[in-house]
Amino acid sequence: MRTEDTAFVGGPLDGRVLPVVTGLTGQVPARYEVPVPEGGTLVYLREPAARGRRTGIVRGWLYVYAPDTPPGGRGVRWPWSRREPRD
Repeated sequence: MRTEDTAFVGGPLDGRVLPVVTGLTGQVPARYEVPVPEGGTLVYLREPAARGRRTGIVRGWLYVYAPDTPPGGRGVRWPWSRREPRD
């Protein structure tokens, strides 16, 4: 499996760089959830770390702590399934 060293910003993992397993497209997941021994879950969301000057292409990712985001996410989105109604 391929991993990419990704920096974490904010929360308990602030300043750490951890290897994160990449997906089929070679990118790290959009959400990174860390289970806590007390029974909770810390949620980190992916943001671009830097962009190229000329092309604007993303040149790496970092995870930013999102304390208000509920754990779980939407799960797998299949092309043939219906969209969930927005609140």
